[in-house]
Formats: sequence, structure tokens, C-alpha cells
Amino acid sequence: MLFQDITILDENLDVREHMYVGTKAERIAYIGTEMPEEDFGEIYPGDGRLLMSGFYNAHAHSPMALMRGYGENLALQDWLNTRIFPFEDKLTGEAVYWGTMLCMAESLRFGIVSSSDMYYFCGDMARAVVECGAKANISRSLVTFDDTDIWDLDRFLEARDFLRDWNGAGGGRVVAEMSLHAEYTNQEKAARQVAEFTRESGARMHVHISETKSEHEECKARRNGRTPIQFFDSLGLLDQPVTAAHCVWVDDEDIAIMAEKGVTVSSCPASNMKLASGVCNAPKLLASGVNLAIGTDSVASNNSLNFLEELKLFALVQKVHHQDPTVITPKQALYAGTRAGALTQGREDCGLLRQGFRADLIVLDIAQPHMHPVHNLLNNVIYSADGRDVVLTMVDGKVLYRGGDLLTIDMEKTVAEVERATQNILRQL
Repeated sequence: MLFQDITILDENLDVREHMYVGTKAERIAYIGTEMPEEDFGEIYPGDGRLLMSGFYNAHAHSPMALMRGYGENLALQDWLNTRIFPFEDKLTGEAVYWGTMLCMAESLRFGIVSSSDMYYFCGDMARAVVECGAKANISRSLVTFDDTDIWDLDRFLEARDFLRDWNGAGGGRVVAEMSLHAEYTNQEKAARQVAEFTRESGARMHVHISETKSEHEECKARRNGRTPIQFFDSLGLLDQPVTAAHCVWVDDEDIAIMAEKGVTVSSCPASNMKLASGVCNAPKLLASGVNLAIGTDSVASNNSLNFLEELKLFALVQKVHHQDPTVITPKQALYAGTRAGALTQGREDCGLLRQGFRADLIVLDIAQPHMHPVHNLLNNVIYSADGRDVVLTMVDGKVLYRGGDLLTIDMEKTVAEVERATQNILRQL
């Protein structure tokens, strides 16, 4: 496809007008100011359009689409124990498949090309991702209740087998990772064993860290004054690439460790606000050199995957929390939602509009009334644009969403199956 005479956000997230961008197979093959001589196939007119990298959702639980709106106005632990865990106990692989497919549809609609997903029934999740053409890093979240050896736990064997069977599926669109749910849901023996297995397998790690004040402080009481980050560091869990979700209550020593170890923080502003967990200290993380990405968390605690809304909330909540309107620039927010997320997924050739990179691209309609006047287009993208302004989503050079149509997902069937699975579970509760 050739995007003709279009405005772009280039690899530096600078606005460039009247550009030509050609994609061939799965990559960006041409970026220039002149019409290329090479034939790139279909010509996409660029008038009133903005071409940029797609979004990389750095923390999600896609199958929890079945619980959208199910547990409201509750604190995290109450939300988990009274609503979420009982519902999840009734899930099946088929329900997880359809919940994932629904979230992939919503993701593509809102310009999310890849998600870091933590859950279970991972094979069913991966099947949905492969079939619809999206990308995902998927991990089987491990919870341990006693000192049983992990090799005797079916849930760990599921994680091991998923890593073996699905890593690299879909032409590399699926990346299998390892995961511990959190410090407070795992015993030290299991955490140590998982850290060792993760190092030996060369896998990436996805974990919840210091989401709430009580989680952070209770860990210190349990672990001789060590925070979740310090505890996991002592076990070697941070020796592999880590995506640490939330990190609302991390302290200065934690931040120094994360910077040294190359840990990525996935900030989830909507979920953290809804559950009243707090605000991640983004300015301090960025100043310390920590890679900072953006996650939506699940739609059960968000309640949507409108990623442009997430970026706006990310910028705004930092300003009010720090009482400083200068913190978090539009460019910083966009980087967190694109390149930073791609990096924590290990997708080195993604997340930038750069020649030779993967053609994971989205087009925004910038001719809408709320996008004018244009004093600064980056400002408009963060503060004025909405996910519904996405009119095209391309993954590895293949258009998956265009002008209101999902091209690889049967939405009527997906919605019907999600409703059927949800009602089936509710009847059992």
C-alpha cells in the first residue's frame, strides 16, 4: 500500500506533511517527500489523515472482557475476592477464546496493534490472536498458595508448555512469556524457581508490582523490609527483561533497581484511578531512565481499550498529581504508547514509523471539527483526538480494520458467543 501525500509522525514523533509512505509485505519500504517510482499497490489518499505507529498496550488481561462492568465501585482486594475470582473460577477455554477475540476487535478498532497479555488458557488466547492477525505477548499468570514445587503444579506446566508450543506463532506475532501474578499471590520458593526457569529459558517476565499501598507495605512486613521490587531482585527475577505493571507505590531504591536492571514500567492510569490505587510517578521514572510504557489493564477495571483516551489520562493525571502542568509532554505520552511498549515486548523493529521497520501503522482522521484549529498537531492528538478517530489499523503490512469494518473478525458471531459464555458463567454463580 502507498499512503499518498499524507501527514505523518516520523520516527522522532515530529510532524511532517505531504509525505509518501510505502509498505511491502510486512515492512515499511519507503518514506519520502516524492511519489516513488516503485509500485506499492493500492494508493491510500492522505488528505485529512495522519499516519503514525500503532499503539502497544503494555499490560492487559483480554479474556476479562467477559467481566466488563461486572465489579464496580470496589477497592482492589474486594473487587478481586468478591467479584473477579469467583467469576474466573468458572471460565473455560472457549470462553477465554471469545473474550480474547472481542478484545482484539476492540484493540484493532482503537489502533492497538499488540498487547502484553497475562492470564490463563493461554493457548486459546493465542489462537484468537493468530486468527485475527493481531500481535500479543502472552503469559500464563502463576499463583502459588503453599511451598509445593512448581514442577508439581499444573498451572506452571501449562506455562512451560505454552512457552514451548506457542512462542513465535503467527510468524512471530505471538511472543510467549513467563509471569508471576504478584508478590502477594506467590510463595518465595515458587518465585525463586520461576526466576530460575525464566533465566534458563531466556523468556521475558510479566508481573504486577506495587499496585496498591497495602500490597507494598504488607510485602515489606513479610519480607524483612523489602519491597516487591527488592524482594524479586533478591531472587533474580529481574535478571531477564521484565514488564512491571502499575508500580504506583515504588520508592527511590526501587526505581534505581529498575533503571539498573532495564525493567519497563507499564503505567495503567485509568485502572489505577478507578480502583483508587494511586498514581504512578512517571516524571521520576523518566528522569531515572526507566522505560515507561502504557497499559489499559483489563476492561473489567478500565472499562475500555480506547488507547488515545488512556494517553490523555496518563498526561492529565500526572499534571494534577504533581501540581505541575509542565510534566509529561505530548511527545513523551506518544512515545510511551508506541515505542516504549514495543521495546518491552521485545519487538525491536516495531513502534516507530521508520523505513525497514514492521508496518504496524494506524491512520487518524484529523479533518474532524475537534481536531481544528491546528496550533500543534501533537497537542491535538493527545488532548483532542479520540480512539474513534482511528480509521485504519495495519499489522505487519496487513489492513485489519478500515473505516468501521473489522476485516478478520466476525463481530456478530463474536458478540453472540461472548454474551452466551458470560450468561453461562453467571448461571453457575
